[in-house]
Amino acid sequence: MSRQDNSDKGKFRGRQGNENRKPSGRGGSRKKSFARGNAPIKKTPLLKNNKPDDGKVRLNKYIANSGVCSRRDADIYITSGNVFVNGEVVTELGYRVNITDEVKFDGKIINPEKKEYILLNKPKGFITTTSDERGRRTVMDLVRGSTRSRIVPVGRLDRNTTGLLLFTNDGDLAKKLTHPKHGIRKIYHVKLNRNLLHEDLRKIADGLKLEDGPVQVDEISYIENASKSEVGVKIHSGRNRIVRRIFEHLGYEVVKLDRVVFAGLTKKDLPRGTWRRLNEQEVNNLKML
Repeated sequence: MSRQDNSDKGKFRGRQGNENRKPSGRGGSRKKSFARGNAPIKKTPLLKNNKPDDGKVRLNKYIANSGVCSRRDADIYITSGNVFVNGEVVTELGYRVNITDEVKFDGKIINPEKKEYILLNKPKGFITTTSDERGRRTVMDLVRGSTRSRIVPVGRLDRNTTGLLLFTNDGDLAKKLTHPKHGIRKIYHVKLNRNLLHEDLRKIADGLKLEDGPVQVDEISYIENASKSEVGVKIHSGRNRIVRRIFEHLGYEVVKLDRVVFAGLTKKDLPRGTWRRLNEQEVNNLKML
């Protein structure tokens, strides 16, 4: 392994008292009555972590931004039980959603934003989160100004891990790239505190059993034209700190960890701490993985 970084606009059934109401949505002056008849609606409680600064947005704003109707009319539809989030009806005003949530209105999935795909070459010292209560620097600081859309990181890199990190508001793609069943491959350049013994390299290649179960890398080799303390690891597991834990299990300390390839994307022409937008071909490649 080389050193190179490489709306079926469905008709709502009538509900007493609302037959003649005409919401003034952006979609025109269509008359809509509300679903669910007189059946009781179970209200969904607000989640305790739905704070104004948690990267989420009010459900009525999410709906309004999609062009379906105004925020005021969205509140009517929400309390009437016509909006579903991740398969569950939500009737609580003020409920907040994330861009990775599936929101259905009138039986169809809605999305209020143009899809954005930003690739960052992350430096050390930044945590992978949208906000931090302790005021620490986050990866969002590095992509600030890249887009007006609400993008989030796909997966995570440790504070001291560098390399490729993708940001997007495409919830479907984000779920695909992080779900274990898709086996999205990553390549890491690892520098250890001492030379990796060939027998330990062989053990890693054959598979190890860690405290949370067995782990198998796809490929491991010494870095070409470097000391034996530098190795390349190709792996598709997304378990927490998995690369560091593999070497720590054998008594090594990871001095540097750099993700040089993620889902076919490389660091070519992307200096540390900078970002760029994916081109159309790269986006299509990700969707076909």
